[in-house]
Amino acid sequence: MISVIVCTYNRERYIVRCIERLTDTACRDYEVLVVDNNSTDGTAELVRAFLKDRPELPVRYFFEPAQGLSKARNRGMKEAKGDVFVFLDDDAFVAGDYLSSIEAFLKKYPEVAAFGGPIEPLFEECPRPKWLCHWSMGWVSAYDMGRKVREFGGKAFPFGGNSGVRREIVEKVGQFNPELGRKGGNMDAGEEKDFYKRIRSLGGKILYCPEMRIRHVITANRTTLEYVDRFADGVGVSERRRTKADGTYTKRLLVEAVKWCASIALFFWYLITFRPVCGATLVRFRAHVTRKLLASER
Repeated sequence: MISVIVCTYNRERYIVRCIERLTDTACRDYEVLVVDNNSTDGTAELVRAFLKDRPELPVRYFFEPAQGLSKARNRGMKEAKGDVFVFLDDDAFVAGDYLSSIEAFLKKYPEVAAFGGPIEPLFEECPRPKWLCHWSMGWVSAYDMGRKVREFGGKAFPFGGNSGVRREIVEKVGQFNPELGRKGGNMDAGEEKDFYKRIRSLGGKILYCPEMRIRHVITANRTTLEYVDRFADGVGVSERRRTKADGTYTKRLLVEAVKWCASIALFFWYLITFRPVCGATLVRFRAHVTRKLLASER
């Protein structure tokens, strides 16, 4: 069985549409777990009303009062009945028969430990920001590795909002680190990188599933430079905590130096190709990450 875990926090505008699209499937061996991570809007009422009207759907609702995306995902895995866990963002809409595609993928690749699919940004309420380019897609949790199944190599890993893992792997490597990741409205991260690094350390194969496609809503507040600053600060803080905890902080500083070289090169590339805002924002992002990476813990 596939257990889809949808962690939600104040997404009354999108959560029901997310569930509707997800459950429009020919797959029969699945369940959906909606984990409400202490929402203060009308999320709970909307989900309960939807489930009351659609009792035939294999959807269950849980309230998780301990704030944090990692804690909400861990609660979902604890409550899940399936042998495969899939994580889907609450403001994402699946394309096509998402669950049937995953089911077919898992049958074809029984050796896969974890997997993830492409995420297309959906600008419903605002235009695409001028600073968005190939290198900054990750800031809005978007990526696309093409139409062929391939292994995530190097430092690449799936984005948590459209990813999955086998239960047996979680039992070996443990759940998400609750000290990492977003809590409420902060921008901390690092829990996904930590999780997938543990899977890789055991030799687990992590594959890209091109048919596992979603469209992820990008709200207007995520297209501003203030958002870029907050996101970069969150990356810097998370990387400092993660690498100091696992003893790779010095190595991470060297990686940061390499990233600076790449950012400067890209700045001049975008300057001569008449897209200076892209290059300038890449440098701005790098500066915020570095500042937080070097900051001392308080």
